[in-house]
Amino acid sequence: MRHERGEHNGEVARDEQEMDSSNLSALMCQQRIAPRAGAIAAAERILAAGGSRGSIGLVLGTGLGEVVSGLQNIWSLDGRQTQWLPQSRAMSHAGRVVCGTLNGRSLVALQGRAHSYEGFAPEMLTRGVELLAALGASTILLTNASGGLHPSMQRGELVVLSGHIDFVRKAWTKALEREPIAGPVAGHATPLLTRETGRLLGSCYYDPQLVDLALAATWHGDTLARQGVYAYFLGPSYETRAEYRMLRRCGADVVGMSTVPEAIAAHSMGLRVAAVSIVTNVALPDAIRKVDASDVCCVAQDCVAGVWSILEAIVNRQPISSPLPAL
Repeated sequence: MRHERGEHNGEVARDEQEMDSSNLSALMCQQRIAPRAGAIAAAERILAAGGSRGSIGLVLGTGLGEVVSGLQNIWSLDGRQTQWLPQSRAMSHAGRVVCGTLNGRSLVALQGRAHSYEGFAPEMLTRGVELLAALGASTILLTNASGGLHPSMQRGELVVLSGHIDFVRKAWTKALEREPIAGPVAGHATPLLTRETGRLLGSCYYDPQLVDLALAATWHGDTLARQGVYAYFLGPSYETRAEYRMLRRCGADVVGMSTVPEAIAAHSMGLRVAAVSIVTNVALPDAIRKVDASDVCCVAQDCVAGVWSILEAIVNRQPISSPLPAL
């Protein structure tokens, strides 16, 4: 049996070498993923209406819309006027685009997002981050409310995401633009998609430096926080007892119904991604409690200060300069 296993390992090694060789040859015909034309047109409408570009993008989930109240030079627009952003019907998702500054740095925030459980197609879920990229964002902070999966967790605890488990598995970047890149691209900083394999070269969606920065910010501010893995389900129903047990065995720390499509799309467009999840309820399989949407909003609202500390830390690490030009 050991001999047979060794032969199998040799075959795997040869297969991996062949895949590496294939990927190297594919570097000559790469594609960079970029926002769609509709996102660029929406960015132009925002600028024409008086908005501004921002080097930092922010997506505010359930109960977290008031994070923008601490910004300076605030300007906002109803997302429907962009003729691009879908209008969410979820509680506390205002659907507004907010431009502003923080400590001399420019940023653009989205108050709310679209969800699959509202009936939106996969291509609609990434429109927000596409717009932020089109407005010049090079770094993005995603936020959400979630259910905690560990008994040691507390309501109101922040979980800085270091990874995710996508139980939906849709082609989240399928609708985005592909721009061909001629010639060798070795060492290129932007994640690239090979035409041959269709897989991303690099799968660390959450920037490790931003994870460390976010955790340090929460600890400095005496906010209860940890890093962890986010499990993405479609919703709208909450998980069963059996599913909670499964998620814990799979290595998930929190579970929710958003963020993953945005993280994948933003990373694919070359943005640095950070994400923080607010534990609004702790899921105990043997002591299930009813979860009320309004209660989720209230718990999240109480965590605005913790999210603000992360945002401020990220902003302060950015150079004071003009944002990237619109794509």
